[in-house]
Amino acid sequence: MGRSVTVHYLAAGGGAGGFTPILMIALLFGVMYFMMIRPQQKRRREAEAMQSALGPGDEVVTIGGLYGTVTGVEDETVLIEVAPGVQTRYARPAIARVVTRAELPSEPVTEDADTVKE
Repeated sequence: MGRSVTVHYLAAGGGAGGFTPILMIALLFGVMYFMMIRPQQKRRREAEAMQSALGPGDEVVTIGGLYGTVTGVEDETVLIEVAPGVQTRYARPAIARVVTRAELPSEPVTEDADTVKE
């Protein structure tokens, strides 16, 4: 008779069985956060940083696969030259990645009249 009491007690959800499902759900949410949500937030922050750092001369690729060179930047849009004399306007989020950054001059180049040889 002692054995059937134990079986009925466990089948009725006695013991630590009431806490286990809550623990499993919390563990599942924790794993989902660290495996899916957190990496996506990191990628979004990196994309926003890249898009805010766009400047004239940067060679970029749009989300549609169009390569071009940034010629102008406004608050929400970027002007891209896709062919000589052909410029198109895109929203900043439409820029997928920067292929090459424009080189910034390290110091202004000035030539003195004395150093120029003719």
